[in-house]
Amino acid sequence: MLNPGDTAPDFSLEETDGEQVQLSGFKGEKNVVIYFYPKDDTPGCTVEAQDFTALQEQFDAADTVVLGISRDDCGSHAAFRDKYGLTVKLLSDPDASVCEQYGVWQEKAKGGEKKMGIVRSTFIVDQAGTVRHALYGVSAEGHAQEVLEKIKAL
Repeated sequence: MLNPGDTAPDFSLEETDGEQVQLSGFKGEKNVVIYFYPKDDTPGCTVEAQDFTALQEQFDAADTVVLGISRDDCGSHAAFRDKYGLTVKLLSDPDASVCEQYGVWQEKAKGGEKKMGIVRSTFIVDQAGTVRHALYGVSAEGHAQEVLEKIKAL
């Protein structure tokens, strides 16, 4: 698991329309919010993505890019984005390698069954590439506003 002060692990993942997005490409230019979510078009994930989208202008004004990461493929991301008019970048991590680097790929228990899955988590990375906040196991509702307040305090 990552902690504030750690260097954010670099990654390059495919975005909804096939463009590669590399974390280090924002270094020196933008703060980055990386939020990991379990699955496209599910209730909590939809609320979270819509909330980040609603605050997009404020994140832009704070020189911050918002990246959502799940294991869903780019086709699923595109359908999710289009259905809800999402403006955040949605990245595909099909093998969970980035999820593992960030410590969000964990064993979860649901209905008495244990299986691996993404624990909803968010990381705020400053322009130097340093993790400023590592928020594991967050709730979807109201989370985007909480993250925006943390960005404004950087």
